[in-house]
Amino acid sequence: MLAILENFNYYRWLMLPFLIFVARVMDVSLGTVRVIFISRGYKYLAPVVGFFEILIWLMAIGEIMKNLSNPVCYLSYAGGFAVGNFVGICLAEKLSLGVVLVRVIISRDGANGLIEALKTENYGITSIDGQGAEGGVKVIFTIVPKRDVGAVVNLIKQFNPKAFYSIEDIEFVEKGILPLKRPLLTLPMLKFFRFSRKGK
Repeated sequence: MLAILENFNYYRWLMLPFLIFVARVMDVSLGTVRVIFISRGYKYLAPVVGFFEILIWLMAIGEIMKNLSNPVCYLSYAGGFAVGNFVGICLAEKLSLGVVLVRVIISRDGANGLIEALKTENYGITSIDGQGAEGGVKVIFTIVPKRDVGAVVNLIKQFNPKAFYSIEDIEFVEKGILPLKRPLLTLPMLKFFRFSRKGK
């Protein structure tokens, strides 16, 4: 047993698979974020992320090609891909880029309070009268930054827990009223990447 341990190649069977796993998690995570940047119109930031994504991938696949006889490397590569997808989605949720349309159908009794609460939080709103299956309703539209969706939903539930609402991604928005909160990409060091963002 001692002889086996002495001859065990720790780098080949432990360190190398671990490094491949970490590299794969990083490149898949960056790939997920890059796709989101592309869909949001960040045409200068997406290539930067893509550069590091493919650089890390090349290093990982290079080590795989050098160690084709090592099955642990294959497992690490596949495991890193799986975990990378999860991490990428979590990062995308944290970034909360873009804006969404929140459409609320609420009874007229709770509508005025919700409208005033949204105005107090500096959200622009449009409301119209409507007719539902159980009588008159208000239909409220507001466009908010994606990072604020949770706060808006909490307001809706506060005034009417049974209110019907839907949330849709918005590709482009111009003018309108949005709360004056400083998003991540308005920091001075990242202003360059905002030049390509449409509608803001």
